[in-house]
Amino acid sequence: MNHDVKVRVRFSETDMAGHVNNSSYFIYLEEARGRFFEDKVPETINSFGRFILASTKCNYVNQAYYGQTLKVSTWVSKIGNKSFHFAHSIHIEDTDELVAEADAVIVNFNYKEQKSEPISDELREVLEHHMATA
Repeated sequence: MNHDVKVRVRFSETDMAGHVNNSSYFIYLEEARGRFFEDKVPETINSFGRFILASTKCNYVNQAYYGQTLKVSTWVSKIGNKSFHFAHSIHIEDTDELVAEADAVIVNFNYKEQKSEPISDELREVLEHHMATA
């Protein structure tokens, strides 16, 4: 089950070549992950754990430009004991052209103890409900 977020490309997110700068995509991905948690994970579960980004990567397929609206799709691709993976795809909304594919590893982290912790059964159930492939 994909979770979709629309992002309109701002001028400040482009570079001298006129297309979206590579670093801007990570902002879009962060926005998508944040909105996933806001929209799909109940506050009661969010309060049980804290999440930390352990790894992220992005493969650029095509260019995007100022003024375009991009659709960032997010889904859970893997669930481990203490971490889970998000997969993302970014498409131009008007044409559905693929712009980028990305993934991120999220760790359930206890900041007080400074160590990872197992994913709760409640969170695992939510994540499993949102596992999908693009």
